[in-house]
Amino acid sequence: MSMWDDEYVRLLKKIRADGIEVENRTGVNSIKIPAWHFSLNIGEEFPILATKQLFIRQAVLEMLWIYQAQSNDVRWLQERNVNIWNEWEIDDDGFWTATQMVPDGNGGLTKKEVKKEFGRKWAHTIGTAYGWIVHKFGLIDELINKLKTNQTDRRMVMSLWQNDYLETAVLPSCVWSSEWDVTDGRLNAWVHQRSCDVPLGLPFNVTQYSVLLCMLAQVTGLKPGTIDWSIKDAHIYVNQISGVDEQIRRYDENGGGYPAPKLWLNPEVDDFYKFDNSAECKDVKLVGYQHMGRISFPIAQ
Repeated sequence: MSMWDDEYVRLLKKIRADGIEVENRTGVNSIKIPAWHFSLNIGEEFPILATKQLFIRQAVLEMLWIYQAQSNDVRWLQERNVNIWNEWEIDDDGFWTATQMVPDGNGGLTKKEVKKEFGRKWAHTIGTAYGWIVHKFGLIDELINKLKTNQTDRRMVMSLWQNDYLETAVLPSCVWSSEWDVTDGRLNAWVHQRSCDVPLGLPFNVTQYSVLLCMLAQVTGLKPGTIDWSIKDAHIYVNQISGVDEQIRRYDENGGGYPAPKLWLNPEVDDFYKFDNSAECKDVKLVGYQHMGRISFPIAQ
């Protein structure tokens, strides 16, 4: 079994054993632990789960939407048959609507339809979040420049959490910060996540940032190193429990099973902006990816 499956199932088991059930804004209770951390050596093994199938094309295109296209327009993803942000898309009239739990004024929560107006200029976007922040502050360009010209810099940070723009974001960034360094010719990252839907979000996020690290390493003449990942509020939703237990069962019954695949990036690409971001995502492939099949998990808004 891959090291990533080992780490991931360890977290699932921790939440199932020690997690506390709490209410939250989505109206679907979650089972949470307050914090978690793990470390993966991307130079040794590419992390993508074997205990359930993960779709690398969708994961990479979402990452490129944020860091390469630097877009907040959900249609960019939809045109590439990636629909993971549809529930957070602002409508034609500039409104976003969802049924959520909101404070009742007495320290508790009450269910209510939330309708938030952003304005028509924000139609079909997620507001001032993710790629919009990357573009406004030139985050990826600054990072690439430092990796090429000043590899000893200890201020290589990309923050998607900008207080001035939280209220105008449909969903403020969950994976909100990454820190980067070069050690012995290897590119390393530390990624911070303020809130983590472990069954749905975390597998995508870890694979995405691992691809990003490998891409940045390739275009800056470095080798892939390590990713450390820190989570605040690692949770599963109560309607995800059966899927989580199935994934744990698969792991326990197939311990020492499928090895990790290899990531192939087109070696001719020497510019981050030249990696193909079409629906085919032609410059990224997995070699030897074996998995145990899909597990469907519901989305909580």
